[in-house]
Amino acid sequence: MAVSDIGIDLGTSSVLVYVRGKGVVLGEPSVVAYDQDTNEILAIGDEANAMIGRLPGNVSAVHPLRRGVIAEYTITEKMLRYFIQKAIGRRTLRRPRVCIGVPSGATEVERNAVIQAAMEAGARDVVMIDEPVAAALGSGIDISRACGNMVIDIGAGTTDIAVISLGDIVVSKSLGIAGDSFDASIIKYMRTRHNLLVGDRTAEEVKIRIGSVYRRLEPVSMEIKGRDLLTGFPKSVTVTSEEMEEAFRPEVKKILEAVHEVLEQTPPELASDIVTRGILLTGGSSKLFGLDILVEETTGIETIAIDDPISVVAIGTGRYVEFMEGRQARGRI
Repeated sequence: MAVSDIGIDLGTSSVLVYVRGKGVVLGEPSVVAYDQDTNEILAIGDEANAMIGRLPGNVSAVHPLRRGVIAEYTITEKMLRYFIQKAIGRRTLRRPRVCIGVPSGATEVERNAVIQAAMEAGARDVVMIDEPVAAALGSGIDISRACGNMVIDIGAGTTDIAVISLGDIVVSKSLGIAGDSFDASIIKYMRTRHNLLVGDRTAEEVKIRIGSVYRRLEPVSMEIKGRDLLTGFPKSVTVTSEEMEEAFRPEVKKILEAVHEVLEQTPPELASDIVTRGILLTGGSSKLFGLDILVEETTGIETIAIDDPISVVAIGTGRYVEFMEGRQARGRI
């Protein structure tokens, strides 16, 4: 893998860039602020994210990716160019080879859109990898073996559930239920249960601080501020982790059903490997309290929540080119 080769986790809520020898060198929100009248890009990443909720009417701050795939092509291309240049430096003469992770359920049209956007953003070549494979590789699993490994990768826009063997996906299912869905559940719950209107940022903060999908021995709580839907005035209420468990229950049920479906479709030999090796939980939203316990109780299979679930896909994309080169070299022997 040459110095100019980089790996990108192109996520719905954030972009992480991995450079060999340096690790993950960049991680910023996948947000772009632009002038709707002139289409001029005003800010990207952290700077654009700080503007959300504080913009005049003619300026929009958008996530150009939806459920892990491109929704706003031109904006995505400019965002990619910005992050690539920031990661490798503007003075680099050689165009980088880029490996990008995509949801396992992405269509050929969606994959081609990512390739085209990356090429126009300055890549000399683009390699695609399914995010569950990247997560397994980034977690240190030897994906080249004829051995079944199961990964549940829960990001912001998608949940990818896959069984991997010999470096490829055998069975998989991709859901449009993930971190953003949990945020939406909090907003809906606060509206219906407490008559309180809260924004996306508040919902995400609640999810991070007290979000739970399994009963805690000692419940935690926090004060939430928003607008009273009955009076229109500012209002604050205290919510608990037990309430968050209730709010998340419908989405979590769908994820568990999808896990069960993938296990049912897994060949017996690979299923036996999974029982022995366990299930790997990755992705930022896998950090919800109790998710590993709930998956383990539901499946009867040991479930491992890794220490750094946010970075593993980016690390895996960076390592994938080396993996493919090694596979090709072994094929020539």
